[in-house]
Amino acid sequence: MIINGVTIDKTFAEAFPMKATRAIITAQNEKWAMISAQAMTGFATSVIACGCEAGIERVLSPEETPDGRPGVAIMIYAMGGKGLAKQLETRAGQCVLTSPTSALFAGIAGGKPIPLGKNLRFFGDGFQIAKKIVGKRYWRVPVMDGEFLTEATTGMVDAVGGGNFLVLAESQPQALAACEAAIEAMKKIPNVIMPFPGGVVRSGSKVGSKYKALSASTNDAFCPTLKGVTKTDLSPEIESVMEVVIDGLTKEDIDKAMRVGIQAVCDLGAANGIKRISAGNYGGKLGPFHFHLQEIMA
Repeated sequence: MIINGVTIDKTFAEAFPMKATRAIITAQNEKWAMISAQAMTGFATSVIACGCEAGIERVLSPEETPDGRPGVAIMIYAMGGKGLAKQLETRAGQCVLTSPTSALFAGIAGGKPIPLGKNLRFFGDGFQIAKKIVGKRYWRVPVMDGEFLTEATTGMVDAVGGGNFLVLAESQPQALAACEAAIEAMKKIPNVIMPFPGGVVRSGSKVGSKYKALSASTNDAFCPTLKGVTKTDLSPEIESVMEVVIDGLTKEDIDKAMRVGIQAVCDLGAANGIKRISAGNYGGKLGPFHFHLQEIMA
């Protein structure tokens, strides 16, 4: 398959089951809602070492938030429910409770309830007040700038992590420009996040390493500087490869995101140095969700 001069490899991205939740952060203006959201989703690129994968889903207008203020929707993904609940509560306590003018609300109504502000209320040292509004429990916690309002719980649902595609280009600036275009297009798709810095990964990995302590190591087959010393998957003109990783609430959500992201890359085309689109998989051994590139782009 070739789109605008870009070859779409006959391969698939391999993804795995995760647990996910969404939270809504509001503040007196978008600036402070975003600052809190960025703090809460920091150091959350990969479950390999971060404990969770998190990212900003989208900015919300005052008409879309529970308290009528500017807001930001964030999503957190983890390998299990216990780990997700721990990450959510720790991050909320350190990054939202502490952030000026912030409030915190559930972003998923269904699923299994997990603590959002349920335990953060104890920071109020007995001065906290519970409120029940339309069947939902909230806590008002006194803080030095006024009070911190938080919903008690949010919903946890099954999700999918690890959807991905690789952009192969003639130069590093061309690969990055293509990935940036993909991320901008994918941000418009609901229910997904791209958890790595700016949504882009330059250190794609393979399973295993020559060093026993490491469970993953550099994907040498796609490293341009190793063409002459390893079994490379790169042709001579490829000098840079970058990866986009997607987590989504459903397989269909990731399908949509990959479709618009790959299309944005192909729109730049071979004229801008983009040669191939490929994907990372481990022969189907990593997870049950397979995203076949040519089927997605058909």
